[in-house]
Amino acid sequence: DFPATTLSAYLQQLLDEKGLARSRVVRMADLNETFGYQIFTGARNPSRDKVLQIAFAMALTLRETNRALTAAGVSNLNCKSRRDAIIIFCIDRGCSLQKVNEELYRFGEKTVC
Repeated sequence: DFPATTLSAYLQQLLDEKGLARSRVVRMADLNETFGYQIFTGARNPSRDKVLQIAFAMALTLRETNRALTAAGVSNLNCKSRRDAIIIFCIDRGCSLQKVNEELYRFGEKTVC
């Protein structure tokens, strides 16, 4: 059940489903505006952390986040990694990008951005 084959197509599908504006997501994800638009159009391939920034800005579920990571060609979130476990915890609780970064910092892990 994964009709979108590219990250840009999947992000566009999510924008439509959630009624979100791309400009707001790029801003909330704390991305450079040009780079953010290039991700959404498929002109640039983002890192795993950039995809996570977008996921938090869009308030994606864990399933949606992992689908976006898969579409980007990077590894899914995995509970075996302490950093990923913190990120999963924050996704499950609907945390903001700022909050996940605070939690990662608090546990001595690399922040998302």
